[in-house]
Amino acid sequence: MIVNRIVLSLFIVGLLWSCNNDDNSAPAPDPPRPLGEVLAEDEAKIQEYLKTHFYNYAEFQDPPEDFDYQIRVQEIPEGNTDTIPLIDQIESVEIKVPSSHYLIDGPAETVTHKLYYLKAREGLGESMTVADSAFVQYRGNLLTGEIFDENNADAPVWFDLAILQAPATSNISGTAARGFAEGVSLFKGGDEVIVNEDGTYSVENYGIGLFIFPSGLGYYNLARSTIPSYSPLVFSIDLFAVNQADHDGDGIPSIKEDTNGDGYLFNDDADNDGLPDYLDAETN
Repeated sequence: MIVNRIVLSLFIVGLLWSCNNDDNSAPAPDPPRPLGEVLAEDEAKIQEYLKTHFYNYAEFQDPPEDFDYQIRVQEIPEGNTDTIPLIDQIESVEIKVPSSHYLIDGPAETVTHKLYYLKAREGLGESMTVADSAFVQYRGNLLTGEIFDENNADAPVWFDLAILQAPATSNISGTAARGFAEGVSLFKGGDEVIVNEDGTYSVENYGIGLFIFPSGLGYYNLARSTIPSYSPLVFSIDLFAVNQADHDGDGIPSIKEDTNGDGYLFNDDADNDGLPDYLDAETN
């Protein structure tokens, strides 16, 4: 994979590109519905999608000479019983989501959501955590197939996965889909980046995958750009490189400041000052 020369320095990306320019004239969202109720609806939609769609696994198993190693998902033609559907190739992880993340009225509850993922190629480089930064090419679409966001193959971008986990109640601006951070963290980067004579970078054996998650791991009741409220989301990604993060510069990797070990950085606040430990140099 050849990518254009880009300074590999971290910049915090709070929202996926298409979600940066929200329409300020859009009406305020309705009060959020109960998590469990919405999750049941999302799960039914996701299961139907997994049963009726497949990805180009044959090309990954026996790559043609000009294969670009991009995941392509298509609907299984009616009557086709030979194609392997996504539901027979997908894996899942469970992620707990508290109702407080979306300011839902009523008794507090924590609902376990499933994130579904497929590793077309795991990657042979560095492992990721949800506290690190990822250099990726990505495409996001709805279950209908409509693409709501993507970046050019020659222009990968850095995402700070920790910031993408921030809940709606956080005072950290620019929060985005937690499911994106959780999904990317399941893959590995590529081999060592090689700088070519023409100023491009060569990266081989990078992670390639697909993940799908319910709206409780996305934007929930908030409509974003062309994403309707309560929308499950689908992402395909190429993970080229990984940067282990130390957000507060205290010499401790941010993932080590997940003191309760649940993989979520916003509920660790040792000194109760309202600032997560991974952003607070005074806690370690």
